[in-house]
Amino acid sequence: MGTNYKNIIWDWNGTLLNDITICIKSMNILLKERTLPLISEDKYRDIFTFPVRNYYEQLGFDFTKEEFDGPALKFIEYYHEFLPSVDLFHDVEMVLEEIKKNGLHQYILSAMEQESLLASVQNLKIDKYFNKIIGIDDHFARSKVDRGLHLIENNNFDRAKTLMIGDTLHDMEVAKVLGVDCLLVARGHQSKSRLKINGNNIINDLNDLFGFL
Repeated sequence: MGTNYKNIIWDWNGTLLNDITICIKSMNILLKERTLPLISEDKYRDIFTFPVRNYYEQLGFDFTKEEFDGPALKFIEYYHEFLPSVDLFHDVEMVLEEIKKNGLHQYILSAMEQESLLASVQNLKIDKYFNKIIGIDDHFARSKVDRGLHLIENNNFDRAKTLMIGDTLHDMEVAKVLGVDCLLVARGHQSKSRLKINGNNIINDLNDLFGFL
């Protein structure tokens, strides 16, 4: 594998962890409780966005009648109830192993709460591949920009030799702020048609990564 990259920053949800089904399942419980239309996978991938509050509003939640924290925390409760049932995408461990063999440093930068993220990665027995695993300090999936900047600046990353891999336009936005290249995988939380905006670099699955590198 010939590459100029020295560091790979991975997103977690929808990039390495195949958790889309339980996100939809958890949200449909909340929607049903409010007699709002349920969501399909296609609909979900067409409207899911950051900040997630905007996604909730698109689904019909009315935050003049209830506080956002209420359904957001219930979603997390349902999500964690279902989390043990999900796995990595089929090609993840092979790709992580190959990248490690080639001497690159790998990191996770996620909008998942730190302790939950660590537990999830460890339960799936892939924590050995990462130099650092970085989440956020609450459950509300807010921006991971600050955590990413801290990672890069405190570890003296060469930005020109760093690649971020994610599955949403938010990952692209984060990469731009961090000043690093970005590659999007079109099988996660946003549809390929959305990811194509502005000529973003896109692969269909992680097996295509080596052609990009």
